[in-house]
Amino acid sequence: MADNNRKMVGSITSMDEDFAKWYTDIVKKAELIEYTSVKGCMVIRPYGYAIWENIQRILDGMFKETGHENVCMPMFIPESLLQKEKDHVKGFAPEVAWVTHGGSEKLEDRLCVRPTSEVLFCEHYANIIQSHRDLPKLYNQWVSVVRWEKTTRPFLRSREFLWQEGHTVHATAQEAIEETERMLDIYAEFCEKYLAMPVIKGRKTDSDKFAGAEATYAIEALMHDGKALQAGTSHYFGDGFAKAFGIQYTSKENKLVYPHQTSWGVTTRLIGAVIMTHGDDNGLVLPPDIAPVQAVIIPVMQHKEGVLEKCAGLKNMLAEDFRVKLDDSDNSPGWKFAEYEMKGVPVRIEMGPKDIEAGQCVVVTRHNREKTTVKLADIKAAVAGKLEEVRSGIYEKALKNRENRTYSCMNTDEIIKTLEENGDGFVKAMWCGDEACEDIVKEKTGAGSRCMPSEQEKISDVCVCCGKPAKALVYWGKAY
Repeated sequence: MADNNRKMVGSITSMDEDFAKWYTDIVKKAELIEYTSVKGCMVIRPYGYAIWENIQRILDGMFKETGHENVCMPMFIPESLLQKEKDHVKGFAPEVAWVTHGGSEKLEDRLCVRPTSEVLFCEHYANIIQSHRDLPKLYNQWVSVVRWEKTTRPFLRSREFLWQEGHTVHATAQEAIEETERMLDIYAEFCEKYLAMPVIKGRKTDSDKFAGAEATYAIEALMHDGKALQAGTSHYFGDGFAKAFGIQYTSKENKLVYPHQTSWGVTTRLIGAVIMTHGDDNGLVLPPDIAPVQAVIIPVMQHKEGVLEKCAGLKNMLAEDFRVKLDDSDNSPGWKFAEYEMKGVPVRIEMGPKDIEAGQCVVVTRHNREKTTVKLADIKAAVAGKLEEVRSGIYEKALKNRENRTYSCMNTDEIIKTLEENGDGFVKAMWCGDEACEDIVKEKTGAGSRCMPSEQEKISDVCVCCGKPAKALVYWGKAY
């Protein structure tokens, strides 16, 4: 029956057969995106955008609770402005899209379509910051950016994508570093609490830090197939950007000094992370907090008298507390079951004539398809409980996947053997801090450095590559 229902809504390639095709099938058949005539650009369809709106709503609330304000910077950056911070422009040069003409006239100073907005914020801050009384500035914006990627995949890597980027200015280095770490903690809390996605917090190696930053911190998640995904970043800039853009303020001691800055962001890549962390061969499995529909009501034998009316009343009652949908279309219940499994709706409620007569309904949880008979008088509490069951259940499954696919290795040969025998995953190994060793590990094993975790362990005294004294534990892995 389940296989027939899947055929009604279009079969999905098994993730074990072809994980990349499985992913593409889901984003298309769950109606998250549609491709466009511009390679690497996508239409985010209503269901996909509703997921992003819920992500945005929750994160925006967390930002505002910590004193941040939303602003909006221009889409275009003059080339002369971009050139002011050399390391920054060098890091983004290969991905920049340029506007060379305005109408039929060639521009004297060509315009970059923003790949990120550091220089725009810096120009603005130079104009509005004069005194220590003007600090801190805690700004964030929700916009789209363009990066001319060569290889693209919906949500994970596209030429235009949606994101938020926070940009803050502080009087001291200590305040800026605290902000950098605080925002990383917020991202980690959001991912684990609301996306049910466990993450590793840590600092990037210098070779992998953001262009122009003194330090980059990240949260790293492990997908179902064992590949890592960078889910969010937070950067400490020091006073480098301030010096490049002439941002100065008069301190309490009446001295002219440079402030310290941060930047931090997450993108629609989080939707891809949710798909690859929780999805299964029947489609999406959505965390309840970001699901556009938290519970769907499916009438059984809806042509029978009173069934649709009773289901409508149930919907109105549940809608006071949950995002709920009643599907009263003329499709068969089996088709509807498969459709909402495909779309990852956390809870399904079935109700027919016999259920109505007994004053009950059947509640099914998406992640494990467990069925429970619930009295209608208890339905609100039952749905709330089932939503929490889904959230905790998929978190524990994702955590178990990460634990089962995290390995400790003492040398590069061991890394190669471990990944060959077990498949991709996180490898914990010690590192001396030399970039050359970092490069050799990636070249030999295919696993690059993901981060130096905040919670350090000492699994060996020597570097996994050269055998010299180790300075830090690093998580290594193949990544999206």
